[in-house]
Amino acid sequence: MTGAPSGFEFTVQGERIAIRHHGRPAATLRKSAAAKFLDDVNRGDDPQELMARITGNYKRGNERSGIHRP
Repeated sequence: MTGAPSGFEFTVQGERIAIRHHGRPAATLRKSAAAKFLDDVNRGDDPQELMARITGNYKRGNERSGIHRP
């Protein structure tokens, strides 16, 4: 990976969590997914990495394109 993910923020809105990336909406977690996310954050997991995984914005720089496969 080229570096640690950054630019993510989240807000809790009742039973929902809105995730934004550089100010743009990226994902919304509801009910059990929101609760699991908050549990992981409270346990000490890095929220930036969690949000990058949830939104799918974590593959940057070192993944293979698949073009040169035999």
